[in-house]
Amino acid sequence: MGRRSALAVVGIALAGLISPALVSPAVAAPLTAPQAQAPAPITWTACATETYPTLQCGKVSVPLDYDNPSGRKITLAVSRIPHTAATSQGALLVNPGGPGGSGLSLAGFVAKNLPKEVAAQYDVIGFDPRGVGKSEPALNCAEGFFKPVRPDSVPKTKADMEANLKRVKSLAANCGAKYGSLLKYIDTLSAVKDMDQIRLGLGAKTINYFGYSYGTYLGAVYAKLFPKNVRRMVLDSVVDPTGVWYEDNLQQDYAFDARHQAFATWVAKHDANYHLGTSEDVVLEKWYATRAALKAKPAGGVVGPSEFEDTYIPGGYYNGYWPFLADALAAYVNNKDEAALVDVYEAFGAIDASGENGYSVYAAVQCRDAKWPKNWSTWVNDNWEVYKKAPFMAWNNAWYNAPCAFWPVKSLQPIDVSNSKVESVLIFQATDDAATPYPGAEVVRRKIKNSRLVVEKEGGNHGITLSGNACLDKYLADYLATGARPDGPGIVDATCAALPDPEPPAATTQAGSTAKAASRAGRGTIHEYVSARAVE
Repeated sequence: MGRRSALAVVGIALAGLISPALVSPAVAAPLTAPQAQAPAPITWTACATETYPTLQCGKVSVPLDYDNPSGRKITLAVSRIPHTAATSQGALLVNPGGPGGSGLSLAGFVAKNLPKEVAAQYDVIGFDPRGVGKSEPALNCAEGFFKPVRPDSVPKTKADMEANLKRVKSLAANCGAKYGSLLKYIDTLSAVKDMDQIRLGLGAKTINYFGYSYGTYLGAVYAKLFPKNVRRMVLDSVVDPTGVWYEDNLQQDYAFDARHQAFATWVAKHDANYHLGTSEDVVLEKWYATRAALKAKPAGGVVGPSEFEDTYIPGGYYNGYWPFLADALAAYVNNKDEAALVDVYEAFGAIDASGENGYSVYAAVQCRDAKWPKNWSTWVNDNWEVYKKAPFMAWNNAWYNAPCAFWPVKSLQPIDVSNSKVESVLIFQATDDAATPYPGAEVVRRKIKNSRLVVEKEGGNHGITLSGNACLDKYLADYLATGARPDGPGIVDATCAALPDPEPPAATTQAGSTAKAASRAGRGTIHEYVSARAVE
């Protein structure tokens, strides 16, 4: 789910934290609407890149408001890697997550990383959801929202609380002022209906679907609305649909804290490389001491405590980033090297215009999708309660989502994705995933009757297929090739061992090269796709 896996969850239940009397009023989202006219067939033009030389691009015109399908139209940007086999299995629609993630080049990544004989059988279709990237109009009401140095995310003083509140209220007001006529149509339900318009634009009776992270929620809702239009569906790193979105984000904080502890344990294991201590506790003590020091004196005048958190949160998504994060921490703690922290912040934490667009859509979708507490004291009490046990990301994540407390558009009711009609779904989930924690996968496995679950045991990364685990990728390839799925006796149908954690590189990363080095580190994984977009 976005940088926060806006799609999130974890295994510690916080049931009862939200008082129904304190949440925003919500309106029911109609699952049916007047029938939208099928769009014109997609016209494909070459948009090749060096990495994806056969990539093609097109556009699809869809209704802004599906309750008024003959009214205003908006444009979705779509991409395609055409099939090359004599016989095609149809379209494979792919989504990287978010909300707010661009999926145009994901078509190239998926086609390149599936076995050639499998990819050749599909037209792999990427798309930018409404409001995102090259779709029109694209939202950006977060200009400068992440500009450093921000107030300390942990509001231990009245001044920090007020400064952070001013930021999020201004963001919500700015989004309302710029996009007041659009915001009520930027939501998961509308995006799912867009997906079916893409199907029609492709001239396809059914589609195959492959979604990561928030893309799993898109897929589950699509299967709910259009079960007969789904041929095969892959959901990797699964959102808990029963917690969207306030509860999921609270739960996510616990999972990221645990993953940050795993990072500290790894650093301690490699003390000969990093000299930060031989125990998890000592490493964490130095990390939090660094955070405190950055409040007094931001590194390079850029990296304060909030930016420092931003930098290390991606380590909760992918352990391939750990060596770079450890290098930077060691350089600062042991050598007072501020440039190393600035470099790693620019690689992992900084938000550019594309990131502002993604965050604007993230906020619009999450705030519209489901009810949020409108009484700020509820947020304060809940997040201090989480912070006591899981301080790493609690308040950073709270402020990331806090515009929803002041959002200018009423919320919808979440969709119940329970489904006995869709014919075939295959779920992949790591047990220690921080962004979309494991319990959500079992929830979806139970809610979708004809689903199967493959678990990466003791894996902690987010997005686990097409990322180097041959066991997982064989289940994926077999399913896309023939429809074959494992069928176990319980809720888990098959397990795969996780890949080992990374080893420290032979030499530390030089300042200024972290982003490109991180992209190389993720080569052959879904994180290569994410890192490459950050470097471009």
